[in-house]
Amino acid sequence: MDVLLSILIDGVIYASWLFIVALGLTLVFGVLRMLNIAHGSLYAIGAYAAASMVALFNGLGLPAPFSLLAMLIAALAVAVALAPLLERGLLRLFYGRDEVLILLVTYAVFLMLEDISKLIWGVNPYFVFEPRQLFGNLEFAGLYYVGYDLLLIVLAVVCGLATWFGLNRTRIGKIVLAVIHNRELSAAMGVNVARVYMLAFFVGVFLAALAGAFTSPLISVQPGISVSVIILSFAVVIIGGLGSIPGAAIGALIVGIARAAAVYQLPEAEIFIIYLVMAVVLIFRPEGLFQRVQARKV
Repeated sequence: MDVLLSILIDGVIYASWLFIVALGLTLVFGVLRMLNIAHGSLYAIGAYAAASMVALFNGLGLPAPFSLLAMLIAALAVAVALAPLLERGLLRLFYGRDEVLILLVTYAVFLMLEDISKLIWGVNPYFVFEPRQLFGNLEFAGLYYVGYDLLLIVLAVVCGLATWFGLNRTRIGKIVLAVIHNRELSAAMGVNVARVYMLAFFVGVFLAALAGAFTSPLISVQPGISVSVIILSFAVVIIGGLGSIPGAAIGALIVGIARAAAVYQLPEAEIFIIYLVMAVVLIFRPEGLFQRVQARKV
């Protein structure tokens, strides 16, 4: 029973940070119809920026709880600095172009951001341990967990609900949904589609950087973390269905729990099990669990 409960809790914790990354990827694809491979680099830059910001706050002698604020500021700073630069400066030139071309462009951006990260932060790992010490250890059903790990679950729920509320219960969200359903008709009715694209890409970058910032206390921040997270994020959105937020949540839970089960029962298959699950889902639902078959526009 303890093993089953451990698999469930570890799987949900792992799924939480993965969902935040996949949420940004899903939002960008849903609005801009763009598979953004550079999303992984934005996650990594968020982690690096958080490491630097936490070190800065500690150097100023601020209390330890301010490290959480430092990570939030770091994620926001990454979005403010990079979202307009990438979206207005490059990606807008390729809207409506061939999907393969867009993949190549975002992959090129991914490579450039990787090298820029190395130029700024070097190749040595960074460790951000201060935030993880804030909440101590918590007992749950006889099992002990680091309180910070459980905070990630709360953060994922808040991000998911905030995105859902923003899209479905606000005027701006309804405009975004209108652009998703029909860009040409929305533009004809006076909607500033370029501004909607900018807003969606900004939120996507912020979510990627936020996931990187709040994951930084759990990992060693070093070159290469962007590769693993973008592959896992794509697995999540493919399982859930491209552009579906509920699909991203369910996909993250499936991947997280499957990985945790493999870690406890068959550690050698930790990576393999994720792609086995994806393959099985795609055999029965090629469009993903929550993606409806859509008529192709001519």
